[in-house]
Amino acid sequence: MAERDNRRGRGRDRDETPEFADRLVAINRVSKTVKGGKRFGFAALVVVGDQKGRVGFGKGKAKEVPEAIRKATEQAKRQMIRVQLKEGRTLHHDIEGRHGAGKVIMRTAPEGTGIIAGGPMRAVFEMLGVKDVVSKSTGSQNPYNMIRATINGLTKEQSPRSVAQRRGKKVADILPKRDEAPAAEAAEA
Repeated sequence: MAERDNRRGRGRDRDETPEFADRLVAINRVSKTVKGGKRFGFAALVVVGDQKGRVGFGKGKAKEVPEAIRKATEQAKRQMIRVQLKEGRTLHHDIEGRHGAGKVIMRTAPEGTGIIAGGPMRAVFEMLGVKDVVSKSTGSQNPYNMIRATINGLTKEQSPRSVAQRRGKKVADILPKRDEAPAAEAAEA
C-alpha cells in the first residue's frame, strides 16, 4: 500500500509544470492574540512566469511558511496573463499602470539596458522574460499594490500586430517608416 502511494506521488510531480519559474517577493508574519497567547500566521506574495511572455502573481496565507508559498504559487499559476514583447526582450511602448495609491511607469529601452526597476517590479519583469526596461514606481511602496499596478500596466500593452488587426490595416501602415523617421526629426530641428 505504501509502495502504491509513492508511485502516485512521483506521477504527480511529472504533471507539475516545470516550465514556470517563481519568485518569492514578500513574506509577512501576522499574529492573532487569543486567550492562551499569540497565534502566528504567514502571508506570502509570489510572482510566477515562464520567462517567455506569461506572468502572474498570487498571495497565500497559512500557519506555516511553505504552505503559504505553495498556496500563493498555485493562485499565481491560475491568474497568469500573456504580454506581447518587442523582439522578445522589451515592451512595445511606454505604459503607465495604477492600482489604488500605487502608480508605476514602464518605458521601453534599447538593447543592453537591462532591468532598471525596484523590488517587486523587478520580479515581475524577470518572470515575464523582459531583458531591457526602465521603470519607476511612485506612490504606494506596498509590494502588493506595486505588483498589481505593474500587472495593470502590462495588460494595457498592445503590439503593432494587434492594433493593425483591430483597425483593418497592415503592420507596415501602423509603424513609422525607418527612412522617414530621421528625415522628420531633421525637419523639426
